[in-house]
Amino acid sequence: MRQFYGKSQYGDLREAVRGLSNPQFIMLFSNKEQFDSHVYELEKLYPGVPSIGCVGMCYDTKVVEKGVGVIAFSDGVQAAANVLEEVSVMPVKYIDRLMKDVRAVNGSQENTICIDFCTGNDACALTTIYSVLKSRGISLVGGTGDANKVSANGRIYEDAVAYGLVKNQTGRVKAYKENIYHQMKDYRFIASQTDKARYLIGALNGQPAKRVYRDILHISDEEVQNQTFKNPFGKLNGNDICIVSIKEVVGDSLTCYRQVNDSDVLVLLQLGDYKAIVKNTVRMIQHDFPRVSAVFSINCLFRYLLFSQNHYMEEYLAEMGRLGGHAGLVGLGEHYNNRFINQSMSCVVFE
Repeated sequence: MRQFYGKSQYGDLREAVRGLSNPQFIMLFSNKEQFDSHVYELEKLYPGVPSIGCVGMCYDTKVVEKGVGVIAFSDGVQAAANVLEEVSVMPVKYIDRLMKDVRAVNGSQENTICIDFCTGNDACALTTIYSVLKSRGISLVGGTGDANKVSANGRIYEDAVAYGLVKNQTGRVKAYKENIYHQMKDYRFIASQTDKARYLIGALNGQPAKRVYRDILHISDEEVQNQTFKNPFGKLNGNDICIVSIKEVVGDSLTCYRQVNDSDVLVLLQLGDYKAIVKNTVRMIQHDFPRVSAVFSINCLFRYLLFSQNHYMEEYLAEMGRLGGHAGLVGLGEHYNNRFINQSMSCVVFE
C-alpha cells in the first residue's frame, strides 16, 4: 500500500490533493471556516471514495494549523466509511452500519484498523464501536475533532463519530499508544463528589480536589490549569494508566477532559524524558516492522503545545519521520481501542 499526504497552509484543497490519483480511502483535516466547503469539494473530486474528515490541525514534517490537509491510502487497500449518529445520546442505535461494514471489509486483527473522528462523548462512542470490533480483534485509533462536526463520504454530521475501516491487502497493521508520563511517588487518590456530565472531580481522598493538587505541587490557584502539562492525573485501567488532563478550576473542584467517576482510583503523574521515550517508540516500531508503508498518528493538542513550548515539535516530527510516510492529526482527545485518553499519542503502522 501507499500513503499520500498533501497540504495547503492557505486552505486551498486543490493544492492539497495535487498528485493524488486513484485513492482507496481519504482523510480530510480542515479549519472551521472552510470545513463544509472542503468536504463537498473533496467528494466532487473523488466521488464514491470512502472518506472521513474533521476540523483539526495535521502534520507530516510540519504542522498545518489553519489550512487543509489530506491523507489518502491506495494500492492494496480495501476500505469502508460511515458514521454513528446521536453520539451524545444513543450511538448504538446506528450499530448496524458498522456491523455491515465490518462484514464487507472482512478484516482481521493482522490486517485491519478502524480510524475514527468524534465530536464528543468519546467514551460512549468507543465502547459502542469496540463492541463490534473486539469479536475480530480489530484495533482502533482516532481522536476528537473541533467544531462539533465530522464528515463521512461527502456529508457533514454533528453529534456523531465518523469511522473508516481500512484493510491492508499487502501486509500487517498494528496500533500503538505512547505515554510520556510516569507515576509521581506513591500518590494515590479515591475520587468522590464527581459530576459525570461536567467531567468534574470534587474531592480526592475526601479533601477538596483543588487543594490536594495545589498543595502537593506547591503551586498557586492560577498555576493549576497549566500544570497539567507536567502533572496530569492517571486513571488506573488494569495494568495500564489512562491520562486525565485537567481543564480548569471550578471553586474547590477540578474539571477534566475525560470523565472520572466516584470511587475511581487516580494517581498523580509527572512528565518523563519525552525525547528518550519517543526514540524508544520509533525503535520499537522499527523492530516490529522492518518494512513500513505508512504511519498515521494522533497527537494530543496538549502534547503539541508542550513540544512547541519546548522547541521540540519539529524535532519530534523528524524523529517520527524516520519511520517513513508519517502523517497525522492533532486531536482534542485520543482514542486507542476502547479507551478515551488524554495527553497521549496513538498511531497505526501499515506494513
